[in-house]
Amino acid sequence: MRHTRITLVLAAASLTLGGCAALGIGGDEGGESPAAAGEGRQWIVVDQGRATPSPAKTVGRPTATPAVSLSAPSPDPSCTRLWPRTEPVMIPVEVTPGSGSLTVEWPTQYDSNYRVTAVLQGVVAGRQPEPVWQDVPAGTGCAVSATITGLTPGAPYIVWLDAPNTGRERDGTRHLYSGRSGVVYPR
Repeated sequence: MRHTRITLVLAAASLTLGGCAALGIGGDEGGESPAAAGEGRQWIVVDQGRATPSPAKTVGRPTATPAVSLSAPSPDPSCTRLWPRTEPVMIPVEVTPGSGSLTVEWPTQYDSNYRVTAVLQGVVAGRQPEPVWQDVPAGTGCAVSATITGLTPGAPYIVWLDAPNTGRERDGTRHLYSGRSGVVYPR
């Protein structure tokens, strides 16, 4: 509360001391016309009682987003497979249902090892069961795959992927390190 009052007092003081110039409101302080002071900047002149015209130039133009794209860089330049678009921070995964199992496939990421799990989506009262993670070694080709077995046929699952050792960019941000599927049902 004290910080709020201090901020309000400082804002009021700056308006009092600087007047409207503190807000960038006001006429030509130096007597320059908008055209002379523009120096490459565009001005919108507002005449009282008339509608303000829309700017003539538009910035950029809309382009369609492709339905399928390679969402993560592949360490192997000869890889030509396109993966389904995912959230920009997620590794794309493709899941193929099997008899009481799910086969999961994803693009190789920065020579990292992986772990996958299938999480049952049924309602569980009380404490949630810990997911059972399956370790998968780093892949050498364009894609890595694993099969998760022992699942209930017809039950809804979401597959989670974790790539803990993908490393970081030069600016410190992490490479893509997780992924997930939509709801899938083993046969």
